[in-house]
Amino acid sequence: MKTWIVVICVTLGIAGACMPENERVAKQPNIIYIMSDDHGYQAVSAYGHGMNETPNIDRIAAEGVLFTRATVTNSLCAPSRAVLLTGKHSFINGKIDNMAKFDWSQDNFPKLLQAAGYQTAMVGKIHMDGLPRGFDYSAVVPGQGDYYNPDFLVNGEKERIHGYVTDITTDLALEWLDSTDKDKPFCLLLHHKAPHREWLAAERHYKEYTKMTFPEPETLFDDYEGRGTAAKTAEMNILKDMNWAGDSKIKPEVMDKLGIPSTLNWDKQAYQNNLGRMDSTQRAAWDAVYDPIIADFESRYQTMSKADLMRWRYQRYMQDYLGTVAAVDDGVGRVLDYLKEHGLEENTIVVYTSDQGFYMGEHGWFDKRFMYEQSLRTPLMIRYPKEIKAGMKTDALVQNLDFAPTFLDYAGVEVPTNMQGESFRKLVSGEAADWRDAIYYTYYEYPSIHMVKRHYGIRTDRYKLIHFYYDVDEWELYDLESDPQEMRNVYGDPAYKDIRETLHKKLEELRVQYNDSDANNQKYIDAHLERRK
Repeated sequence: MKTWIVVICVTLGIAGACMPENERVAKQPNIIYIMSDDHGYQAVSAYGHGMNETPNIDRIAAEGVLFTRATVTNSLCAPSRAVLLTGKHSFINGKIDNMAKFDWSQDNFPKLLQAAGYQTAMVGKIHMDGLPRGFDYSAVVPGQGDYYNPDFLVNGEKERIHGYVTDITTDLALEWLDSTDKDKPFCLLLHHKAPHREWLAAERHYKEYTKMTFPEPETLFDDYEGRGTAAKTAEMNILKDMNWAGDSKIKPEVMDKLGIPSTLNWDKQAYQNNLGRMDSTQRAAWDAVYDPIIADFESRYQTMSKADLMRWRYQRYMQDYLGTVAAVDDGVGRVLDYLKEHGLEENTIVVYTSDQGFYMGEHGWFDKRFMYEQSLRTPLMIRYPKEIKAGMKTDALVQNLDFAPTFLDYAGVEVPTNMQGESFRKLVSGEAADWRDAIYYTYYEYPSIHMVKRHYGIRTDRYKLIHFYYDVDEWELYDLESDPQEMRNVYGDPAYKDIRETLHKKLEELRVQYNDSDANNQKYIDAHLERRK
């Protein structure tokens, strides 16, 4: 009987109408790229750090491939997003830091997919000026966005949506998926605001996470001996540089009562702006949990040592940060469930990653920017049952530079010659074993918030060479096998003379390969100084 039905359908020219939905999907794969903001790999349980549980994100790794050494080219929000879109380093696409303008007229992979017949959408955070180009639909938060009752620019029109930003972002993404033509492939960029500072969790999660205690990293009280000027002068220490109101959630009036000065001039304003967006019900639920925390802190503050304060602030940081991660994980689960329910699992590539890594107390820090491991590395996992075997792991040195050519490769679209990344499709399918032996990194946003000095460098399988420049001229070399925490700069150690020379040669080769130079650095220094006038 089934054979006769197929024959009749083909004869009538309506075979597609007789096929199940999942079989009618175009041969080109669908793509769902989920990217959070500042989600350190340490806070993804698939990496085994025991900090928290992310069962839904872990599903992607269990059903696909987990990348253990994925890195970024520039550990900063907007530049990382520009690299994702263009497949080009910051010094080529022009988005070197959060202040520089991004040129939307240049090619990006969604534009190329769109031209090839893909339905395209961007939902969530992009953190770049201008209407996103290359998308049939966009619903993005202005700037950094807000956790509660956020504004969205829906195809350029501002709309305030009641609720929690991570849940809303997922809602909008699923609504768009519902609207797509199931006979055409789609590409969805789902960009979460969370877990970006100032870390306001959803009610269901802050009620849970504020009761938790988290293990301290070994280097929480790092004194930066054995490192250079950059580590010693950076302003991202949890005790000294984190905001008391905006970050640790101490009410401004309590700060005044205790004589605690603001760390930054926008500290109290951040608190007021964030909580000021809540309606009365949301604020009452928040105060019911946080007021007792504040009262307990107020009663003990005068007797707390600096070490006590550091430990208290670290716990407050982790409770709120990991609480925001929990909502991201919920959203990932909803997306995966949607694909299963609609028969889209087999033909959809699902990616989970972050725009860079993040410090969660390592070296006493929060934030990112440095080329040191916790900032440089980013979580990355991909499932695509047609080509990627479940449960794979790879330590290949892939970068966010590689996403654009990889997606175009999967879609059968020619990769432009000016894209600098490489497709890792064959790498994860098992067809190819050869891959790059070193990655190249640049960072430009200095002087600026957190005061992380300008630097560039390379990382190989075992070693890392970094050059800090502009107002210093210092080199750092780390042996990641013997010193995985990067506590000892061995650049001047005679035992590493040959390694140092080899790395310098490799660094120069990569700078030539990617068309970077000291002249590029000077150009962007001049542009930065001009903006500061």
